Amino acid sequence: MPGPRSDPFASVRAPHVPLPLRLAPELDPPIAPPRVALRTALLINPFYPKDPHASFGKHVLTPTLALTSVAAATPEGWSVRYWDENLLQGPPPVVPVPEVVGITVHLTFAQRAFDLAAHYRALGARVVFGGLHVLSCPDECAPHADVLAIGDGVQLWPEILRDLELGRMKRRYEASFDRPYRDDPPPRRDLLPRDSFLTTTSVIATRGCHNRCGFCYLSTDGLRMPYRMRDVEQVVDEIRGDGQPYVVFTDNNLGSRKDYLHALCAALAPLGIIWSAAVTIDVTDDPSLVRAMALSGCTGVFIGFESLGQQNLDDANKRTPTPDDYARRVAMLHDCGIQVNGSFVLGFDHDGPDVFERTVKWVETNRLECATFHILTPYPGTPLFARMEREGRLLHRDWNRYDTAHVVFQPARMSVEQLEQGYAWCYRRLFSHRSIWRRRPRSWSAVPAYLASSYLYKRSNWLWHLLIQRGWTARAWRPLVRLSRWRHLGFRERLARRLERVAPSTRSGGPAGNVVTPGV
Repeated sequence: MPGPRSDPFASVRAPHVPLPLRLAPELDPPIAPPRVALRTALLINPFYPKDPHASFGKHVLTPTLALTSVAAATPEGWSVRYWDENLLQGPPPVVPVPEVVGITVHLTFAQRAFDLAAHYRALGARVVFGGLHVLSCPDECAPHADVLAIGDGVQLWPEILRDLELGRMKRRYEASFDRPYRDDPPPRRDLLPRDSFLTTTSVIATRGCHNRCGFCYLSTDGLRMPYRMRDVEQVVDEIRGDGQPYVVFTDNNLGSRKDYLHALCAALAPLGIIWSAAVTIDVTDDPSLVRAMALSGCTGVFIGFESLGQQNLDDANKRTPTPDDYARRVAMLHDCGIQVNGSFVLGFDHDGPDVFERTVKWVETNRLECATFHILTPYPGTPLFARMEREGRLLHRDWNRYDTAHVVFQPARMSVEQLEQGYAWCYRRLFSHRSIWRRRPRSWSAVPAYLASSYLYKRSNWLWHLLIQRGWTARAWRPLVRLSRWRHLGFRERLARRLERVAPSTRSGGPAGNVVTPGV
């Protein structure tokens, strides 16, 4: 397949995005006269337009934990509902009008949040804003809401509702993330439509990350999120309670504390589930931990490689093994049956037009089952944003386009058009039949399941809006989840038997090579 140098990113028509995935649903006209139901709350995850180049299916893999966690903190005597506009069920309900509407506000759907707030305030509801954009841009958000919740919403939500009952609600509430994470109640998963997601068991065991990359939202000025861990028993009880065979840990970095992850793996192993998580590549510093992850059911990891250029990583203040060692470490994960979804950021100052082909070739050579691409985006409040602003390189402040799919700054070593077209080329290449085939597992027994999941995730965008609208997401994924779990249970048995035959010193530390053919 010709690379971008033989096809110099000639402009092509963007892939089609179905209307329901591109435009927010129209809000119902005001009720006359509106009836406000006291002690009722509605929590809304606003609509955001979908990237035409990426998989539409990724938006319904797991539900947001922010709002279900806030819902769990709702005081007794209040009823609470949850509405995710991205499930394509139309605008959020207005009958009866809730007394309080909580809206999470993120950068790329801030305007939609403002529109929703105006709609509900006109009906007589009180609107509470929370989320990262409220922390980074409070003055912008304040005119659109009755209350700003800045910081840990789980702490602030019950205080806000109590103050409303007492007639002393303030305009602004703030809370740090210093409270022990174990004190948070488990999320209200009973509010979720279970069939609308790949799994409703999205879990956060830890909060924070040992890295503070200059482009990451965790480096936002004013956001201090120390690394906090929940008790392992709490996590296991939560997983058991939801009864799903597949669990997704949505931690920023589940492997920041390797001793904790070892303990978690030991507790997960008897459950017979499969799970995936975001970790950094340095999790492979400890081969015994990689094997423990596999034996406890880990079938996939999301790893922010970010760049194959060491200078880019240094500039971003990312502490990571050198890119020259990435391939060996990926092989360690593959040897233990763990698939790798690599995340790459395009447009760093040391990136030239060759970065796109070089990155995709590395992904294919190392057979990463999936990769996610992002255009470098300076989020407000981050060191990257401050530097770009000082250098006069920001093109605009249209937050709708700060979604890692649009270029919003002047790149250093290529044009805006080259970066946009190179980003699109990476996804076209990755989602092509040829690339999917090149990245197939080495074990032929694993190829059918890999192809089925790859084609559902990467080449079914024409179908996804129908699956989402009808609530068939779980139905589409369920056979593959069951097959993956069945295969991995067998793989774990083979891996455990093989490990029993290796030297104890190898089990506890040093590399064991290909301990067993994964076949998953």
